[in-house]
Amino acid sequence: MPNLNIVLGVGGGIAAYKAALLLRLFTEAGHQVTVIPTDASTNFVGVATWEALSGRPATNNVFDAVDQVNHVRIGHEADLIVVAPATADLLAKAAGGHANDLLTTTLLMARGPVLFAPAMHTEMWAHAATAANVATLRSRGVHVLDPAVGRLTGVDSGPGRLPEPEEIFAAAMALVAPGPAQDSPQHDGAEAGTAPEASGPLSGLLAGKHVLITAGGTREPLDPVRYLGNKSSGKQGVALAEAALAAGADVTLVHAPLEVPAPAGARLQPIETALELRSATLAAAASADVVIMAAAVADFRPANISTGKIKKRDDVADPVITLVRNPDILAEIVAHRAAQNQQQLIVGFAAETGDDEADARTYAQAKLRRKGCDLLVVNEVGPGETGSERVFGRDSNQVEIIALDGAGPVLAGGSKREVADAVVRVIAGRLGAP
Repeated sequence: MPNLNIVLGVGGGIAAYKAALLLRLFTEAGHQVTVIPTDASTNFVGVATWEALSGRPATNNVFDAVDQVNHVRIGHEADLIVVAPATADLLAKAAGGHANDLLTTTLLMARGPVLFAPAMHTEMWAHAATAANVATLRSRGVHVLDPAVGRLTGVDSGPGRLPEPEEIFAAAMALVAPGPAQDSPQHDGAEAGTAPEASGPLSGLLAGKHVLITAGGTREPLDPVRYLGNKSSGKQGVALAEAALAAGADVTLVHAPLEVPAPAGARLQPIETALELRSATLAAAASADVVIMAAAVADFRPANISTGKIKKRDDVADPVITLVRNPDILAEIVAHRAAQNQQQLIVGFAAETGDDEADARTYAQAKLRRKGCDLLVVNEVGPGETGSERVFGRDSNQVEIIALDGAGPVLAGGSKREVADAVVRVIAGRLGAP
C-alpha cells in the first residue's frame, strides 16, 4: 500500500488518549498524519503530544496558516479521514454539515473515505438523536463503526467504549486497500471487483424476498455447566439481518447466543447446539428465497453429555472426551435445494486460516466447490499484524465474496454492517434486482 496522507480528528472524550496509539499505528505504517484535535479534546491530550507524535502542526483553528487555506486544502489532500474518538457532538455536527472549526470544515471538504469511531456513554449512543445522525452519515457513504461494549468512565459498562486502536486501524486500512483488480490474484481467469454500488441505498433491493440467516456460535454441552464453543460474537450475522431488513426482505434469524441485540423486525429463533441449528434451518429454508449461513457451527460435539457436573478430583483420572462429527448443514441445504428443484440462492461463510500447504484463499475455493453453495463469503481469521484478533468479536471485517460459477470475486471491508450491505448488494444482483 502506498504511503497515505491521513487526517486524524480527535474528539473531546476521555478516550482521546487511545487516539495517540492509533496515530502511532498510522505513522509506523509509513503514513503522513495531520492531527486536528477539537478544542475540548485538548483538555485530555495536549497539542504538544500530537505534534511530537506526528511531526506536524496540530490545530483546530481555521485562522492558523491562513495563507495555506487549510480549511479547504487539508480535506482536499487527504486520502483518508479518521475521527477517533467521535463524540455525540461531533457526529451531530458532521450530520448537520456544521463548519465552525478546522475539523468540521475539513470533513465538508473531504473527497476520500471518512471513518468515525464513536465513543460516548451508553445512553448517548442509544439516544434517538445519535441513532438518526449515524443513519444520516451512513446514508451518505460515511463509515461509522459501532462502539465496543465494555467498561466506560467510572463504574458503568455497556456499548459506547472506543474500539481498540488496532481495530480502528484495520477498518481504516480496509477502506483504502488497493483494488483487487490491481493487487489480488485472479480466480480461474475471472476479474475481481469491489462491491457494486458500494454506497447506494439498500431500500427495495430484496423486497418480497424471504431471507433466512444463521448467526452466532453454537454451544455443545459437556455437562450441565460446561460446553464446547467458539469465538463468534454473532455481530456479522446480526449485521446481515439488519441489512436484509433495510433492503425490504422478510427475515428469519436462527441464532446461537449473541453478544449484540438481535434486530427488531426479524423473526427470531434462538438455538444453542449444532443439531438444533440444523433442525431450525432445514425447516425455515423450505420457504426461503435466500439462505445465508453465517453461524459459526461446531464441527464436533461430545459423544456423551454428563448428567452431572464433571468433578475435578485428585482420586479420579482426568476425563477423556470423545467427539463425534456434527452434520454439514450447508451441504444439506444445497442437497435439499437440488432434490426439490428449488429456486434458491445459498450463501456460505468461511473463516479460514492458511498453513504450510496452502493459503486461506485456496482452502476457501476448495470449500466452495465441496459445499456447492452459490456464494462463499471468506474472511481470514487469527492474529492480525498487530497481534489482535482479526475477525471474531470485532466490529470491523474484511471479506472476499467468491462465486461457484467463477464470477469475479468481490472485496468488501469496513464495519460489519458495511460488509453486510455489500453482501446484500451482491445477492440482490444475483437475484436480478436493479
